[in-house]
Amino acid sequence: MIKVTCAQVGIDIKRQLYDLQKELFRKVIHICTAFIPLLLHYFYVPTLIALALAGILYVIAEKMRMHGKEIPLISDITAAAARKRDENKFVLGPVTLVAGVVLAALLWKEVPAAIGILALSFGDGLASLAGKAIGKIRIPFTFGKTAAGSLTCFWAIFCSSFLVCKNCFVSLVVALIGMGIEILPLKDFDNVLIPVLLGGVAQYLLPHI
Repeated sequence: MIKVTCAQVGIDIKRQLYDLQKELFRKVIHICTAFIPLLLHYFYVPTLIALALAGILYVIAEKMRMHGKEIPLISDITAAAARKRDENKFVLGPVTLVAGVVLAALLWKEVPAAIGILALSFGDGLASLAGKAIGKIRIPFTFGKTAAGSLTCFWAIFCSSFLVCKNCFVSLVVALIGMGIEILPLKDFDNVLIPVLLGGVAQYLLPHI
């Protein structure tokens, strides 16, 4: 009985480490979007075109993968980063990620857009990692979201926003709203809502300060 229990514990630990490894790989890609505001500053149109082309190429690659035809590297990265819920399905995350970044860049001025994109990059990216690694207290009715993940999201958004706009009040409001969005069970659609909504909030608040 003890042997069986120990074996089960070992399997659970390996599964948790495997899930954390996949989450880390996925969120490293997520956090890399932090470079996009800098690219937009110096190469606005080329960056938007590159993002659009990357999104289109990804959709084509995923369609082919769903039909058993894989594109080297792209399909491998997708498979390595896919969540369990995405197995044997079209992995939507990269599409919503690109859509959220592009919409924020098109809709808002440079500083608000940067605030929204960095909130997506660091807030959403680090929240999931913190939740997986140290999240013990789960928030009711949020389908598994943790207090550690939400607090990490808040501080990541607050710090990144403050670095951009140097305004404590705007950063606080944006961080609170961002944390609220992160708690919602939106799956991959928070990739769109976070940069677009938070960028809009920042653009509205900054002229009124």
